[in-house]
Amino acid sequence: MQIAIIDYGAGNVQSVLFALERLGYSGIVTANKKLIESADKVIFPGVGEASSAMKMIREKQLDEIIRNLKQPVLGICLGMQLLCKSSEEGNATGIGIFDIEIKRFSNELKVPQMGWNTITNLKSKLFNTIKDEEFMYLVHSYYAPDNEFAIATTNYGFHYASAIQKDNFYGVQFHPEKSGSAGEQILKNFLEL
Repeated sequence: MQIAIIDYGAGNVQSVLFALERLGYSGIVTANKKLIESADKVIFPGVGEASSAMKMIREKQLDEIIRNLKQPVLGICLGMQLLCKSSEEGNATGIGIFDIEIKRFSNELKVPQMGWNTITNLKSKLFNTIKDEEFMYLVHSYYAPDNEFAIATTNYGFHYASAIQKDNFYGVQFHPEKSGSAGEQILKNFLEL
């Protein structure tokens, strides 16, 4: 199986590669259009700031490529947020797969949300064998409000969408590659879709 990890200069690529290796797979980190389009699965990782990340994605013309992918695509953290319509972070315009506006947590909450929190209301094959209330590792200051595409929610002062799905596009706000055996199971489920 060919797994493409989209390379646009954002962080956490190495931890995704290591998680795939632990599952017995190898990924290729690439910005090559043909390699991304021909891959069986595509992972869109990301740690960083939304507007500068989108600038890099547009410069490499990856936004059009991503938008037209037909195979399963998994956006992780910032990768998930960039699949949405827009983000308050740097007033970024996203790729627009999901009609969702990413918001900033209010200052009444400790920002960023950092550490372990539970995912609930699980509604996807992505969560096969994952228990409701399973703990995942999160680090983020921006979130997707609960919406029609939500396949998992997390409570941080209120419920927000911690995973979303539309057609072949999946997004998780948490880091499955840093969430122990349950996170690895979610990656495995994605690879088996």
